[in-house]
Amino acid sequence: MDGLLTPVSVIRTEERKKGSQPTPIQELGTSAPEKTHPNSQQSFPSSPEDALDLLRNEPGYDPLIATLVFLARDQPQDPAAFNIRRPNPLSAQLVQVMVSEIVPNYWTLLKEDTSGHNTSGLSLLLSCFCSITGVNAILARLKALTQEIKSEPAGKGKRPDLSIKIGILLDLLCNVLAGDSCVLQVWRISSAGLDSRPRLRPLSQELLAIFGSGRIVSITAEAGIISGKQDIKGPAVDVWPADGLKYTKWLAQNIVKGQSPNSAQEQTKFFSDLFVKALRLGHPATLIKDVMSRLLLSEGADSQRFGLLLDSMPQMDQRKVLFSVLKVFSDEYLNRLGSCESEQSSAMIAACAGAIRSLVGTSETRRHYLIEWLTSSSGAGLGESVGIRRAVVAIVSQDKESIINVLEKSINQFGDQLYIKHSPILQQEAHAQILLLSAGYVSKISLIKLTIILRTSIWLNAISNRLAASHQRARFLGMVVGEALSGLVNKDDKKLDFHMDETKIGEGGWYKGLVEVFDQAGPMGSLLKPQVATPAKKPASKTPAKRPLARQGFIIEELSDEEADVAPYAKPDSDSEDSDDDATLVRRDKPRAPVYVRDLIGYLRDTESYDHQKLALMTAPTLIRRKANYGTEVAEHAEELASILVGLQDKFEVDNFDDLKLQGMIAIVVARPEAMGSWFSKTFFDGDYSVSQRASVLVVLGLSARELAGFETSEYAAAASFPSKALPEQIERLYISSGPPDDQLARGSSLKPLPANALDNMARSITSDILTPITVSAADAATGPDVLKLSTFTSRLDGTQQQSSRGNTKIKTKPRSRPRVRAIPNTTAQLLSTAFFSPLTARFQAALHSPTSRIRGIVFQPHLLALYLKTLALVLHAAGPSTLALPQMTAELWGLLLGTGVRAHAVGDIGVTQAVLFALLALLDVNENRMREVCQDMGKEVVETQEWVMGVFTGLRGGDGGGEEEQVKMLAAGVLVKLREDVEKYRLLMVGDLIGYG
Repeated sequence: MDGLLTPVSVIRTEERKKGSQPTPIQELGTSAPEKTHPNSQQSFPSSPEDALDLLRNEPGYDPLIATLVFLARDQPQDPAAFNIRRPNPLSAQLVQVMVSEIVPNYWTLLKEDTSGHNTSGLSLLLSCFCSITGVNAILARLKALTQEIKSEPAGKGKRPDLSIKIGILLDLLCNVLAGDSCVLQVWRISSAGLDSRPRLRPLSQELLAIFGSGRIVSITAEAGIISGKQDIKGPAVDVWPADGLKYTKWLAQNIVKGQSPNSAQEQTKFFSDLFVKALRLGHPATLIKDVMSRLLLSEGADSQRFGLLLDSMPQMDQRKVLFSVLKVFSDEYLNRLGSCESEQSSAMIAACAGAIRSLVGTSETRRHYLIEWLTSSSGAGLGESVGIRRAVVAIVSQDKESIINVLEKSINQFGDQLYIKHSPILQQEAHAQILLLSAGYVSKISLIKLTIILRTSIWLNAISNRLAASHQRARFLGMVVGEALSGLVNKDDKKLDFHMDETKIGEGGWYKGLVEVFDQAGPMGSLLKPQVATPAKKPASKTPAKRPLARQGFIIEELSDEEADVAPYAKPDSDSEDSDDDATLVRRDKPRAPVYVRDLIGYLRDTESYDHQKLALMTAPTLIRRKANYGTEVAEHAEELASILVGLQDKFEVDNFDDLKLQGMIAIVVARPEAMGSWFSKTFFDGDYSVSQRASVLVVLGLSARELAGFETSEYAAAASFPSKALPEQIERLYISSGPPDDQLARGSSLKPLPANALDNMARSITSDILTPITVSAADAATGPDVLKLSTFTSRLDGTQQQSSRGNTKIKTKPRSRPRVRAIPNTTAQLLSTAFFSPLTARFQAALHSPTSRIRGIVFQPHLLALYLKTLALVLHAAGPSTLALPQMTAELWGLLLGTGVRAHAVGDIGVTQAVLFALLALLDVNENRMREVCQDMGKEVVETQEWVMGVFTGLRGGDGGGEEEQVKMLAAGVLVKLREDVEKYRLLMVGDLIGYG
């Protein structure tokens, strides 16, 4: 009989008390079994395989928590012990089941678990996903769901469950990555037991591919956009990994956390490689700034940690990081010091020099990079103040051979003829400062060596080439440097003196004073920032909903006869705000217009108030212009106000938002042209802005230059004038004629509300004014390109009508005489040259030689490139023929237009081609009275331009009824006519310069 019965299961009961008899037979009922307690033996899996089976069979909440406790328990550092956070096939299966089945069903319940911090269901689940396998599983699932949504037919409705699942997975990923030690935990868990470098290398490469390649950003961004998170119930998820800037800051925190002096060599190498990878995610300046502020410029920071991070990098990446650190010091601390003549400036420069010294340390490679930064043709901090150059020279001067090397290279470069002719003037000014600073240090270290250098032919030729330069600013730098260095080695009767006041006072005196500067590296106390602990996870702020105000009750009381003499309130006067039929729409809390610039900034920063935003935008142009010359409000807050306006977004769809925003920025530039012109030029190239925001910066520079030159008059200028500056209306009529003057350009036109293509319209108007006389004369003489003989050409330019009969063109209406070019004072023209034109051209050339491809990709974006070239042409045209720096401006713009980068992008892009032709036309127009000098000095450029424009002209079809291509062909024809006239007139002057051309 024993063989007929097979036991199905064995139940072990507890041992009964003494004296109790065991029950041999137990009645089996049909009722449901009792719920197993989570802490009982049945709810706890005994092996990873049991846990996998339990998770696959749709467990209840309590068995799930028990399984998570088993999987997330702390394991000893034993490679043989199972750990779900280590890469292996079984852990991959477990994580895959959890991400596809458990998380979508239990995520809400797990987030509502209010048990202990380390024992809650959410913390246990996140612990299981904190690994390579976990992050990869989440990303793979997100990508699969995204592809599933994209593959759905267009006609059918979207499945809501897919959006909900993607939202849950995005929330899970944000929680897994939260904190500044996530990468460090993944590294430690994954590398446990791997003691050899060959075994750690594949692990390191996989981690770099996950965290440093931008995969997380791209997948989460696409999933967030396609899924349509607005359909998810509950509060919106802040998917910060989808934002490249936020993700870069998160990586910086994790890199700092993983970098310590006591860490193993493999760990230091991994985080150094992660730092290099993160530099290519699109926000290198933000990454370097955050890492440097935590490792170097925080209280209690150990500079050795940053040195270890640099030592593990490849040499080219060390160079890139070091140059970026110098830019951070310049932007954050030294640029605001200006010419650095105060005692506070010396202390700040010493602190920055101390920080640079701690970075360089004893590394000869990094010291060589500092010398390269000082002496390279595109280095020395183009557009930055002299403070950063003083700090770097102070560090290099600690080695005698290094500072002498800097001096010799600077002299060779300073006197090179090609450098003088083609380098931007801002670049030459920076290298002149390096030359003077290094000469001052060499004179203190070894005066004999400086004397020997100044007696060589290289120095004599440098001064001679400078004095023979065509550009006035280049000659000025040569005279200043010659007098300063001669004064270091010669006595009063033998030192060089040009007997010019401009080299002794003002800017010339400041330049000559650089040889007396002696900076030393000091403590970094003034640079240190309090260290702020980063929370593990910052909960999303929940703004409570506004509750409607409760209705206040009132009591109606009947007055007795004794109180009948109470005087009633008088009836109020009519109020325009009470005219609305609905009394609930009447507002009594309307904000008042700001009267101070600081209040204006507060209104602009209030992005949650429609009234504040609209009122600030409407008030900004008038308020800034009114405060420009009264007090220091605008001067103190100009950069802050400009940065807010550049990055301001139209959140409330305000009427005329773009126009009001542009007018506010134009008012800032007009109020502070010398400082803000350079600031906007720097912002266009260095700022982290979109294409439309960069385009607005160019529009502001172009329109501001026109207004400063007197070509335009803003409608806000009259409104900003104080009453004491304006005549009464009756008296004003006696002195100001109401009739239109003959010369419209001399009078100045009124700046109406600006359209989106304000610069294009202005360029088209200037083109029409320049080409109209050419077309009239060409039609009368029946010469020139065939396009100029078309009967419709002149009519499209200024409305004249023509009749053609067998090649003879007769103009029925009287041709309009070309308005004369407005001559403006030299002070304004010089301002446009130094504050607008030179910063734009110099930074463009620096961008061409930039080691990062990001800035080149931004600059050569077709729309921005065309707008940039038109802006330069408008600034040059606004400066006019009376500009002292016109030869240098002409050479810089002409060389930029003939550069391979610009002409290569003009091929196939009609907009860039039109911008190049317009810039050439503006060049020829402004230099109309000095074309002899142009043909003599730039003969090759003139002939090369003629050949290129002819190729453009013959390559365009035209005849498209006034389309864009025909307009460009007409523009090319006008340039060709002006070039041919000048080439024929000055052909003999160009013969000597053209020998060997082609």
